[in-house]
Amino acid sequence: MMNNNKFKGRDFLTLLDYSTEEISYLLQLAKELKAKQKAGKTYQPLLGKVLGMIFEKSSTRTRVSFETGIYQLGGTGLFLSTNDIQLGRGETISDTAKVLSGYLDGIMIRTYHQSDIEELASHATIPIINGLSDDFHPCQVLADLQTIEEVKGTLAGLKLAFVGDGNNMANSLMIGAAKMGMNFSIASPKQYLPQASIVEKAKQIAQDTGSIIKVTTDPVEAVKEADVIYTDVWASMGQEVEQAKRLKEFANYQVNQQLLDHAKSDYIFMHCLPAHRGEEVTADIIDGDHSVVFQEAENRLHAQKALMVALMAD
Repeated sequence: MMNNNKFKGRDFLTLLDYSTEEISYLLQLAKELKAKQKAGKTYQPLLGKVLGMIFEKSSTRTRVSFETGIYQLGGTGLFLSTNDIQLGRGETISDTAKVLSGYLDGIMIRTYHQSDIEELASHATIPIINGLSDDFHPCQVLADLQTIEEVKGTLAGLKLAFVGDGNNMANSLMIGAAKMGMNFSIASPKQYLPQASIVEKAKQIAQDTGSIIKVTTDPVEAVKEADVIYTDVWASMGQEVEQAKRLKEFANYQVNQQLLDHAKSDYIFMHCLPAHRGEEVTADIIDGDHSVVFQEAENRLHAQKALMVALMAD
């Protein structure tokens, strides 16, 4: 196991910035922290530390898991809505970063533009954690990888199939899969395929790890012999005006029993939540025996505790 000093003070903006070995370390740490919590052991390496949590986008899992996690680790979480701070009234990101660096030990930000998170990180002197942007959702993928490893016992060599919008989840899952030697396939309607530049980066990583990255418009091809099936809502936050249009365009991309007959018989179903039953997934699948969505949701707590310990502990 590598030394924690390799992480202290770093940012967590995308999984592109972390090596396979470093991601493995975070997953092992998450496993250990989960075991401690389940055993009722108090572990407070962040005693006296304060995490600022900036939310431009609303949240259930991200807010509750980070806030609970920092408290369990002995620190304090400060919820900062952009309605409550000057950033929402025109103060520059660089000024905000410099001011908050004098008060806090870390910042988690959930916002629209990845460029805003990167600008915050470039001016802050404390760790910045990407709690979600329009391009990436790396914290969710840490929890996803933890969950797959818990259920399947391994990551390398498994096939992960994503069906739906080539969004921030698809981007981060593709990178995470490539880093960990998992094969990844995504099926989206042509106009909703993931960004070509991110696909290219994932394919470059895959050359080193031996994984295969496949992008298609055919959901059957994507899920064929898959070990893990993943989907997300068809209209993400900020896309609500497109809801009716997307319902039509994604109609053939629903995860249902007919589609999953093409996956491996012992597949697991995953979803980052919130879910719209009857749209991207049928109720019998998300509430069925193959679904691990609530184990996955709980692991947000443990994976993010590992991240905070790695980046913020002395």
